[in-house]
Amino acid sequence: MALAPPERTDPLRGNLATTACMETLQVGYLHAVAAAAGCSLSQPFPDNGVDWHVSHGSPGHTVDDEVTVKVQLKATYQTAPRPPGPTFSFTLDNAHLVKLARTPVAVHKILVVMIVPRDRADWLRAEPDALGLRHCCYWTNLAGHPVTGRTRTTVRIPVTRIFDDRALCEIMTRVGVGGRP
Repeated sequence: MALAPPERTDPLRGNLATTACMETLQVGYLHAVAAAAGCSLSQPFPDNGVDWHVSHGSPGHTVDDEVTVKVQLKATYQTAPRPPGPTFSFTLDNAHLVKLARTPVAVHKILVVMIVPRDRADWLRAEPDALGLRHCCYWTNLAGHPVTGRTRTTVRIPVTRIFDDRALCEIMTRVGVGGRP
């Protein structure tokens, strides 16, 4: 007689690598922010070191009727939610930093870093009136940032720059009049 499997209290999750799951989660976050901000998304193919192009059309833009910002997504569970202090650290490979820090540029780039809980069971909460993704994304413009490490450089991400629909609209408004993100 075969033994029955033990009772499970947690759902049986797939065996996709955690980093792949983190990437999927942050893409979902970006899609939600872009939708709420009225932006369109496109993904360059092949990926040349920047994950997404976010475009925003508005008659209020003076440089063009539609402006675009390139977005590089990263995720980490090594930083606690609600980081203390004005910034938190994130380390990038130097080759990637050079691409994000280039200046001047025709199309501005931003780095968006998502802080996620270590346990996948804590990433998402669905309720009748809300879908919550934990924890959140922060953004920064690394234009002109120097390379300081031998192979990797630590950058500081301001905790005041939460990446949401309002922040994305503000970024696009600045870019739309010829400014920086």
